[in-house]
Amino acid sequence: MSALRIAIASGKGGTGKTTVVTSLVVALQMAGKRVVFADCDVEEPNGHLFLRPQITSSRDVTLPVPEVDLAACTFCGRCAEVCRYSAIVVLPNQVLTFPKLCHSCGACTLACPENAIREIPRAIGVVESGQAEGLSFVQGRLNVGEAIAPPVTRAVQEGLPECDVVIVDAPPGTSCPVIESVKSADVVLLVTEPTPFGLNDLELAVQMVRTLGIPFGVAINRADGGDGQVVAYCEREGIPVVLELPNDRAVASAYARGEMAVRAKPVWESKFINLFNELYKLSRQKVSPVPAPLELEKVSASPPEVNPIRLGPSHPVQELVVISGKGGTGKTSVSASLFALAGQAAIADCDVDAADLHLVLNPEIRQQHAFSGGSTAIVLPERCTSCGICAEHCRFDAIGPAFDAPTYVVNPIACEGCGVCELVCTERAIEMPARINGKWFISETAYGPMVHARLGIAQENSGKLVSLVRKEAKAVAQRTKKSLLISDGSPGIGCPVIASISGASLVLVVTEPTLSGLHDLERVVALTRQFRVRAVVGINKADIHEPMARRLEDRAKELGLPVVGKIRYDDAVTRAQVQRIPVVLGPDSAAAQDIRAMWETLQPLLFEAS
Repeated sequence: MSALRIAIASGKGGTGKTTVVTSLVVALQMAGKRVVFADCDVEEPNGHLFLRPQITSSRDVTLPVPEVDLAACTFCGRCAEVCRYSAIVVLPNQVLTFPKLCHSCGACTLACPENAIREIPRAIGVVESGQAEGLSFVQGRLNVGEAIAPPVTRAVQEGLPECDVVIVDAPPGTSCPVIESVKSADVVLLVTEPTPFGLNDLELAVQMVRTLGIPFGVAINRADGGDGQVVAYCEREGIPVVLELPNDRAVASAYARGEMAVRAKPVWESKFINLFNELYKLSRQKVSPVPAPLELEKVSASPPEVNPIRLGPSHPVQELVVISGKGGTGKTSVSASLFALAGQAAIADCDVDAADLHLVLNPEIRQQHAFSGGSTAIVLPERCTSCGICAEHCRFDAIGPAFDAPTYVVNPIACEGCGVCELVCTERAIEMPARINGKWFISETAYGPMVHARLGIAQENSGKLVSLVRKEAKAVAQRTKKSLLISDGSPGIGCPVIASISGASLVLVVTEPTLSGLHDLERVVALTRQFRVRAVVGINKADIHEPMARRLEDRAKELGLPVVGKIRYDDAVTRAQVQRIPVVLGPDSAAAQDIRAMWETLQPLLFEAS
């Protein structure tokens, strides 16, 4: 009997996913199950901080990238013509390759008429394996500065040890790294929290698993707070809530120290055993995929012609990008408050995978645009002879024989849009129409203009959409004579984060005093240094674990990073989310005072950055 594969995911970070996944793993192990823990959150893997495995083996994850033999090359340019990722450029007597842009599809090698291109391996990450008190442990780690995470995620799940249960810790969000993590699961557990942010991102995550056709249930962390909207949504949608955990200060303190909830609260062990039983029952269900439509939003005023904004006379604009190594640190709440305090500013929501900023700023959409970041192959059945050459050359397992017709079909979720299938098809039975990956908006808020976007469920090219959002937001800022652009970046260190910070004036890294916060700070700071972007640190919920807060401050000092503020834990932040306002505009509170003080510290640093 094959192992039951459970993927644990969340629409956003900070919902308690790591708390749930590590406690489930330990509870199952204590119940006598043979468990493999697979950490597929390869941008910011945190499971090892709690399970503390002894790593016994490590292997590089490599991708094949082109190497050109200039002696054989005729500089015809065919390789550049077929590359859809701008990863190869042909000059009159030189060929330039850009390995970090390469998707390793092999199109350039196939297209070269002189056989002047061969492929060589390039390391993009590592997979580590070991044991943790008898538990089999596997984790992936994307190299800092690499943009493409799915190959590392895929490598984590290959050749897992024999077991009863595989627990996959997926990254937050709904884009390609998450899809790669959960697509082979028998059942998915979506972890959320009872806040407007939690509900918004749960709705996106539900669309994702329904698109994939996988049975799922919901776990609500800190379930004794909020306004009941998450439970009401699950009831309306017929979604089983299979776990509810209360807000518990002892558990939060244990998490900060790197201890598991089920160790801090042994009485919770039975909750997690019951969770496993419920997930097992769900895994027996048969579910059909339900494609997620990309719906249009209501536009508040008649939009002008749908054309990209053109830059007018140059107006100097400083850009402050707010990021976090992990989700749930308060990055979006801080971004919204800084925007409200700034006065003469525009804002960009670059967290396109799980955008939440609109929940606080209540934008009125003035323009709406479709975003196409690539193409998707389609097979013309009247021309297809089912020869299979397309499937033979597809490196992403995105094309294969149809079940109900003598033709081949494309899985649009798996398709990378590389065009190799079209290139090799001798019957011209494949076309590559543009794919609509998402949409982006220009809006007005009570505090200034806003540019934001929504990436479609299970879509790629989040980095391209982030770059577009930043470009248009800067154009809006210049046109409206704003001196500052604040960008709410994505969590992690991958493609959308790289697109968020490149060329920024200053990066504010929002972290929290937990072992995970310290670990992720190290990786995201390494990324800012690779891209030579100046960074500062803000510590949110600084008083929940003061010894760890001091460790964060000390480490920031060692790294030469100014700590521009410490924000106290304050229920006023959640109340402001429910009221859909920045916390600095609500009743006076400790968090509001601390964010105002942070803004006063940031302003001269932004001026210095110019």
